[in-house]
Order: sequence, then C-alpha cells, then structure tokens
Amino acid sequence: MTSFHHRAGVWDLAGRARVVGILNLTPDSFFDGGRYVEPAVALSRAEAMASEGADAIDVGGQSTRPGGKALSAEEEWARLSPVLASLVKHVPLPFSVDTYFGEVARRALDVGVAMVNDVSGLGVDPGLADVTAKAGAGLVLMHSHGAPDALHAPREYGDVAEEVAMHLARRASLAESRGVSRDRIALDPGIGFSKRAEQSLEALAGIPRLLSLGYPVYVGVSRKSFLGAVTGLPVEDRLPAGLAASVSAYHLGARIFRTHDVKETVEALRVAERVAQTGSVRA
Repeated sequence: MTSFHHRAGVWDLAGRARVVGILNLTPDSFFDGGRYVEPAVALSRAEAMASEGADAIDVGGQSTRPGGKALSAEEEWARLSPVLASLVKHVPLPFSVDTYFGEVARRALDVGVAMVNDVSGLGVDPGLADVTAKAGAGLVLMHSHGAPDALHAPREYGDVAEEVAMHLARRASLAESRGVSRDRIALDPGIGFSKRAEQSLEALAGIPRLLSLGYPVYVGVSRKSFLGAVTGLPVEDRLPAGLAASVSAYHLGARIFRTHDVKETVEALRVAERVAQTGSVRA
C-alpha cells in the first residue's frame, strides 16, 4: 500500500515518509506528562511541530504508560475538549486523536480531526470503527492485548512477527466489515505494548511480514523503554536510539512515524530516503 487516506487528504507514501507529532494533554505520560495541559502551551507546541515539519499531530488525553490509570470516556474527553477544537482551527495540519473509545472518537471527529489512533486495535470498543467509517476518517490499528488495564502485562509469543501480523489482519478485517475502507487503515506493531524489550525488537524486525498484509505500517518508537533496555539510558537520553530505530523501521518498510521529536525525526528520515533513492538509481 503506497498511500493512506484520511479526512484531510491523501498521503503519498511512495513519495516520502510521514511524521506524526505527539501532543499529550496528560499529567502523567511517561515522557512529556504535564507539559502541555494548558491550552495556550498545547497550541504553541502544535505550532512548533508544524514548523519542524510534522505531517500531522496525534493528540492524546489518556496516558498508556506502564502503571498509568485508565480513564473513562468522559474523563478522557474532559482533557481533550478544552483544547482540541482550537488546535484544529489554528494549526494547518491534519489532527489525529489517540483513543480507544468510540464516543471520544465521535466527539473528536465532530470538531474536525482527520484520523483516529486506537492503541487497542478495536479491542476495547469495536464501535469506534463505525464512527470512523461514517466520518471518512483514517484509522490506525495498533497491536496490543489487555487494554485498558493490562496493556503492559507480560505476554508470551511463539513467533512475534507472525502473531502480530495475524492479530492485526483480524482487526483490519473487523474494521473493513464495519465500513472503514481499506485505503484508510494503517497498522502499528505496537512497540512497547504487551511486549518485553526483546519482543519489541522482534516486532520491529517483523515489519516486512506486517507490510505483506497490504496496509501502510505506522510505528512509534520515540523514547520508549525498549530503547532503554538496549542502551541503558533514561528516557531523556534516548533520542539517538529512537532515531536509529526509526531509520531501521523505514528501511524495513514503515512509512508513518509517530514521535515526540519531530525535527530530528524528519531530518533522519529525509537522509534515509535519499540513501534509498540513490541506491535504487545505482541498481
């Protein structure tokens, strides 16, 4: 799949990779919790990400970090509603809402977001697919188990890449059965979710298997704990490791990248693209 459709247009993924900036309106996210809860600060950060080259911004009202408290749909919307409409109005980018609740997705779509990012892959509320389809929005389905309360419980796998791919194939089929068109679905292997560090590395290495399903692959590796397990570094020092993982994922076939660090990720991917293009010309 060389394109991804959402309410604000179409991304040609054969042309270049796309970068989605993370904007958490939460007090407790693992990296940026508490930084952007004030509407004016959130708007300023969104404008900065736009200037840094973001193709979209993913806005979340609920932390999914290990040990985070699961919120109700009403609690999650209470965090999003004071800010989301203003962001959509003032920042000229497509917006995504990070939620697994159909009702939160509906309200966010009503104020103009272009896509929905469901970390449960329709595991919490399959009705989320219905509201996404009705709005003609894009839908990101992530691999995970145990949402909302046990997203990070240890899991055992035989073949991580195969099991992730088969799980997401079923989720994508469910989304399509509820009206989401195939060209509006992207699949995320769920790095750091329901996986230990080594399993996350296996899921990254398994991107070609996921890509074989025929959907764009969307990845988020920014600042995550598996990078700390590999490098021994705390979250604030994991930027270089995250860029290395993103470039590796690009060369394996991923084309949409969700990150806290927009400027650096854009620059790293532009170089990766040039290397790939130069290699294909010489071949």
